[in-house]
Amino acid sequence: MTNLSVNINKIATLRNARGEGAVPNLLNFATNIEKYGAQGITVHPRPDERHITYQDVLDLKPILKTEFNIEGNPSEQKFIDLVLKVVPEQVTLVPDVEGQLTSNHGWDTIKNKEFLTKTIALFKEKGIRVSVFVDAKPEMVIGAKECGSDRVELYTESYAANYNIDKEKAITPFILTAEKALEIGLEINAGHDLDLNNLRYFNQKIKGLKEVSIGHALVADALHFGMENTVQLYLRELL
Repeated sequence: MTNLSVNINKIATLRNARGEGAVPNLLNFATNIEKYGAQGITVHPRPDERHITYQDVLDLKPILKTEFNIEGNPSEQKFIDLVLKVVPEQVTLVPDVEGQLTSNHGWDTIKNKEFLTKTIALFKEKGIRVSVFVDAKPEMVIGAKECGSDRVELYTESYAANYNIDKEKAITPFILTAEKALEIGLEINAGHDLDLNNLRYFNQKIKGLKEVSIGHALVADALHFGMENTVQLYLRELL
């Protein structure tokens, strides 16, 4: 079974809409999501702290019992320092720029080889598994391997956008990229715009898929179905 890591950024966004309020309680949601069966919790603190704050990350670490995955851009020294202090099970390196609404591209692992190699080594020295966010291009996977990464996270926006048009065409570059990753010894994660409509097909077609990180769609579905039921619905798609 592919693991489900729930990105709780949107819960923090709702909380932050009331300024200094604590409703909804992020920590309670995180521990409940674990109880409902999710195998991991993902957070993506950004420099402006518009959703997950750096303090949230520190507060979450001692209470989580499943895998903790911290996403972010390691060009920010504050992010590097946070990850090295918290020591999560996994860090996912994402090339966001300051103020970016959401992740919209993967790393060019060839052009950024020197930077990524140095950064990945920092995290691996602390025993943190490193995943690099990449587009569905075999050459980017090869580059990630050469940088020392343990995993790649396939950026699935293009798959989700084209799934209802031609799902076979939409999945093809991901199959080819995943095959290359497995061939060279990289493990595979995936995320972005995966939902109850397209998740099962993706999971069936991508061999060796270890983990999906899902936030926006899952939290939106929880408004209709409740969080416990929603987590179970997503887990069912990953069987």
